[in-house]
Amino acid sequence: MGGRKETSVKLRMHHPSPIAPHRPLTKARIGVLMGGQSSEREVSLRTGLAVHRALLRLGYEAVAIDVSESLVQQLKAKRVGLVFLALHGSGGEDGTIQGLLESIGMPYTGSGVRASAIGMHKVATKALLAYAGIPVAEGAVIRREQGRSAGLPAGLRLPLVVKPASEGSTIGVSIVRRLADWRPALRRAHVYDEEALVEAYIPGREIGVSVLGDAGKAMALPAVEIVAPGGFYDYAAKYTKGRTQYLCPAPLKPEPARRLKNLAVRTYRVVGCDGAARVDFRVTQRGKPYVLEINTIPGMTETSLLPMAAAKAGLDYDALTERILRSALVRAGAGQAVRRAASPALRAMAGGRKTR
Repeated sequence: MGGRKETSVKLRMHHPSPIAPHRPLTKARIGVLMGGQSSEREVSLRTGLAVHRALLRLGYEAVAIDVSESLVQQLKAKRVGLVFLALHGSGGEDGTIQGLLESIGMPYTGSGVRASAIGMHKVATKALLAYAGIPVAEGAVIRREQGRSAGLPAGLRLPLVVKPASEGSTIGVSIVRRLADWRPALRRAHVYDEEALVEAYIPGREIGVSVLGDAGKAMALPAVEIVAPGGFYDYAAKYTKGRTQYLCPAPLKPEPARRLKNLAVRTYRVVGCDGAARVDFRVTQRGKPYVLEINTIPGMTETSLLPMAAAKAGLDYDALTERILRSALVRAGAGQAVRRAASPALRAMAGGRKTR
């Protein structure tokens, strides 16, 4: 299959018809949170601005917010009633911002605190998936203080993959093919995290499967195969337009494609995700899949896999954005139901009366 055909997948923008104007799902002002101070700030800004434009096209009242220490004051000043999370990396995907938003009663898109924290920490994700019987690569953890004297982990041999435990966008990741590169790879990973995850390198194909869900339901989108220059899907390969080929849908036979989708949905549910997520796989020459990680706030840039897969499933960029928005509305509705159920008991406690 030629590169021109696969890389021609573009984000189709939805333009509401003047005959049948689009009816927004909510009148609440939406704050699109982006940027922040993580190592993925620039990618987050690109995702956030694209999402903000989509919400405006759909008729929502939306404001773009570059996250800072004054976030709570910004939300209040801009009269935000709902948050669309477009943050990537530490402080955005690790449950931190989710916990803050829950503490002030602000509904938000995507996964909750626990799933976000687990999904961001590759070691925690790996342990949870292995316990659930989902195939993952063999690996070990090396802490920063062990790095200077650490030899190759027992049971593992070159080539190896060394990555920070809690980073995204392939930041700090190395493929170690020679023993001379082992210590430099550890040092590089430890720049970004106290823990480095060391895994057996799995030769084969790299495939991503995005999952959309809300209200307990989850649907896997078409798989996307990534053909990166030199076989390494690093930061430049991810975000430089035209540098990487994307085969969407991935050229798989029906049964392997179905197996990947099922594994993606299982991973999504085991971690406890909500809204959109993406599961990354390595698939061996013999067709055996291994889950590498799950991304609980997938990118929404022009080179991102989620909108590419959604387009193949019949969801243009705007429709995808609105589908993700629904996860915040479902969470808002659940929160209101909990508060309604709790209010009689709280009133009884305050007045010393029993509830009926």
